[in-house]
Amino acid sequence: MRRLGAGLLGACALILTTSFATPVLAGGEGVVGKVTKRPIPRYVSMKASEGNVRRGPSLTHRIDWVYKRRDMPLRITAEHGHWRRVEDRDGIGGWVHYSLLSGTRTVLVEKDMLTLHARPDPAAPVMAALELGVVARVSECGGEWCLLRSGGFKGWAPKARLWGVRSQEVFD
Repeated sequence: MRRLGAGLLGACALILTTSFATPVLAGGEGVVGKVTKRPIPRYVSMKASEGNVRRGPSLTHRIDWVYKRRDMPLRITAEHGHWRRVEDRDGIGGWVHYSLLSGTRTVLVEKDMLTLHARPDPAAPVMAALELGVVARVSECGGEWCLLRSGGFKGWAPKARLWGVRSQEVFD
């Protein structure tokens, strides 16, 4: 079993709420973006290794901070033209240009030394252990488990220990 480290986590900043874009209903079910016609909220990841987070959906709005973690999972909560309002695991967010985002699914490990198993079964052999805060790519998710790749290792982890997938989400 190999231990994989988390690296640096993001920074926090003050966020002002705006009324520029798609409303998000309580529970977020059944809402689609006016621009993309895709579900809101939905998960994406940072395509770039750096991305400015702004107070509003344009280059004229102030930069509150910069995301500096490629592949970091983010949740889109609104759309306005080429801009997406995103939030991270802590609910901190702002407006990011869509070109900085990717549809590649990633998750943030929320449990220290989370074990990756050979099969979606807690009794299956352990392939690796991931530290709290590690970002891993997701290949597929079933009812309670997701197949992750990180640091050259792959294995199944319980969905409940990950941020970046909904509890009822299934995909391959």
